Amino acid sequence: MTSISQSKLQDSTNDAQHSAGLIEQEFVGVKTLVKQGETAVQSESDAYTTFVMLPAYNEAEGLPSLLEKIRQVFATNGQPYHVIVVDDASTDDTSEIAITAAQDMPLTLVRHQTNQNLPGALRSGMMKAIEMGTPGDVIVTMDGDDTHPPGSINCLLQKISEGYDVVTASRYQIGSRVMGVPFNRVLMTWGARMLFRVVMPIPGVRDYTCGYRAYRFDVLRDTMEYYGDQFVSEKGFSCMADVLLKMRRFKYVFGEVPLLLRYDQKQGVSKMAVGRTVSLTLKLLFKRRLSGY
Repeated sequence: MTSISQSKLQDSTNDAQHSAGLIEQEFVGVKTLVKQGETAVQSESDAYTTFVMLPAYNEAEGLPSLLEKIRQVFATNGQPYHVIVVDDASTDDTSEIAITAAQDMPLTLVRHQTNQNLPGALRSGMMKAIEMGTPGDVIVTMDGDDTHPPGSINCLLQKISEGYDVVTASRYQIGSRVMGVPFNRVLMTWGARMLFRVVMPIPGVRDYTCGYRAYRFDVLRDTMEYYGDQFVSEKGFSCMADVLLKMRRFKYVFGEVPLLLRYDQKQGVSKMAVGRTVSLTLKLLFKRRLSGY
């Protein structure tokens, strides 16, 4: 049996990466492969580009439907946009699906070579959006599992246009609905909401843990520059709440829109460990309270 040397195997891997248009890039010490697409600006009068950032780990089942819905939203509203898919070292066809979708929509793929979990994917995606964007743009983060309806992007952008700096698609606004979420997760998020509102209230915020948000480019860039590598520093799903807590000190204008959470459309298993998330969230809350955030 003939064995393949490590150097030849590496050369073969590098050749495949270059042929696919992937280039190496590093975000806060995390090595990634990036296939960057182009944003088609439709006219000189366009005021801004919306970057839609999707962290994805083994989302091959739900990602095609989600990307098509995003494409339809912007085909209808006529706004320039660019999707950033952060593949967190998936073992399925997540990257291949993103590369295929890039033939029909402006899309950049950021692929981690090792799994970094949600905080690492969020950090890489935000940094890539800041690198690609300009003042006046908007950065939207949402789940990559097709449980967040892309149609709500229009509502988020409307709030940004009204002067809000950070807008969350909230489960606790009038008109919101939550479908298919297990009771223990409903209880957990409700408890987290009450604790945050009592211990570290933020005017305009009811939902601290939902990752479906829109950020004004300048606001996100300035906050990331202030905190540096520590902007997304918490482990697990509590990182979404920590991002808001770190923005709290700057007196930004926060707002919310109603969310229809379609957890019943989720493909595959959940990545959230409820017990660990509760523990991390409680530790985060009191750590930030004691440190004067």
